[in-house]
Amino acid sequence: MATLSKRSTIYLDPALHQALRLKSLETSQSMSEIINSILKEALAEDAEDLEAFEKRADEPLISYEEMVKRLKKDGRI
Repeated sequence: MATLSKRSTIYLDPALHQALRLKSLETSQSMSEIINSILKEALAEDAEDLEAFEKRADEPLISYEEMVKRLKKDGRI
């Protein structure tokens, strides 16, 4: 099943645009394919982070000061 693409205008730093163009030529992928792939990876990482946050939501919170004390007590700092 083919998915429809949406057209969007983005503004890139000129050096990033040049790097993207060169990567496109070297990999025989369109710039859109590369950008879509990178966005999918970034969103998948975000989804993993959100899942990890949800799993730890019930853990007790500790203050920064308490964390520093624990690290010092454990010899980590």
